[in-house]
Amino acid sequence: MLIPRQKIPDLNLQTLSGDTFDLGNDGSERGTVVCFYRGLHCPICANYLTELEKRTSEFAERGVKTIAVSSDGEDRARQMAEKIEASDLRFAYGLSLAKAREWGLYISTSRGKTSIGIEEPALFAEPGLFMISPDQTLYYGSVQTMPFVRPHFSELVGALDFAIANNYPARGEYTGEV
Repeated sequence: MLIPRQKIPDLNLQTLSGDTFDLGNDGSERGTVVCFYRGLHCPICANYLTELEKRTSEFAERGVKTIAVSSDGEDRARQMAEKIEASDLRFAYGLSLAKAREWGLYISTSRGKTSIGIEEPALFAEPGLFMISPDQTLYYGSVQTMPFVRPHFSELVGALDFAIANNYPARGEYTGEV
């Protein structure tokens, strides 16, 4: 389990722009929102990423970068980026399932074709949303066991405004005895 205020696992992946994404050297003023999505096969992911694309400029205004990550290969990641008409949101691909587990993501097995007629991969990671501070520590995290009921990006933008204005620390950091 990832713990707030503690270092997160490294994340180095290829992006659709041809660059290598290195979370440790992302160079954002206030952090990076990492949105792990299930893959091209997931219609809910397409809707969710469309919302993140719309909010990416709002995050940027607050000194926060965004990236969408999946275990899909380059072709399927590119299809998703085209599907949501991404222009600001970065896409990284090829997340290993071992790395997904390091991040605390749940892994699912294929059930065949989805409601939009796209075959699920044999194994894939379920969604997760993380805000990583510039010092590579966890500020916020949310993971799901299935595609439904995800955090709203508008609420995260609002929470960032509050956190910035009040110098609000990451919470949930206590790991002692209870």
